[in-house]
Amino acid sequence: MTESNLRFGFGDNWRDFSTLVDQKRLDSATERLVNFLGNRDLSGLSFADIGCGSGLHSVAAEKLGAKAIWAIDLDIESVETTRDVAKFFGTARITVEQADILTLRTDLAGTFDVVYSWGVLHHTGNMFAALDQTAKLVKPGGYLAVALYGKTRYCELWKKIKRKYCRGGAKLKKKYEDRYIWAFGLYLLLRGQTLSKKKREYVQKRGMNFEHDVKDWLGGYPYESLTADQLRGHLGEEFDLISSNTRKRSGLFGSGCDEYLLRKTSDGSI
Repeated sequence: MTESNLRFGFGDNWRDFSTLVDQKRLDSATERLVNFLGNRDLSGLSFADIGCGSGLHSVAAEKLGAKAIWAIDLDIESVETTRDVAKFFGTARITVEQADILTLRTDLAGTFDVVYSWGVLHHTGNMFAALDQTAKLVKPGGYLAVALYGKTRYCELWKKIKRKYCRGGAKLKKKYEDRYIWAFGLYLLLRGQTLSKKKREYVQKRGMNFEHDVKDWLGGYPYESLTADQLRGHLGEEFDLISSNTRKRSGLFGSGCDEYLLRKTSDGSI
């Protein structure tokens, strides 16, 4: 397997996860989307879901009143899964396409009221270019909601682990997953928590599932990360930062996504 095509099969993981999707998970995903967007009403707004995965958050956007949802993913399995999940919930305003955010057609610039991308752009192989392309989709006065990996001292180590995981076969992947879960369980125990409780509560985390997130994390390659200052510096004065949910990250298990909600200024400047 060459470096150029070394990429985790996110779509396969989302397809397997979709068998667990139910109303409880949709309700959890909807609540987290509301919190992320600052309780903004989506009624009558257009919504783009960049890297739609299972489609759960596209469905949540429709539940919150978005008039038109455009969902894209590079992985055809994610595209098909999103269509199936949308059908399961009886949604009718979601258009799903297979597309690469890095080569998105230019006529879509400035066409969406809300552009949402959670935990995706850092896996494209060119995070900052993907961020630029995603930001271009936002209308003047519209919102950009992105979640990206926060930078830690262990990022290079995790990049090596992820590369090895993606190169390995099913047996090696299972070995990595078991070791990660054991180590994470110990990490929690030393902090007075338990893995079993963590798993039970995991549905509250955007409707996700612990075991599928472990695979997503270990296999999440390509892999990049950034600081809040890097994000603000890169987007420049075209966007105002409305809110952020970031953590001071330390330790081997300190990696994770930081959330940023930004508003595109009407004239391209503050």
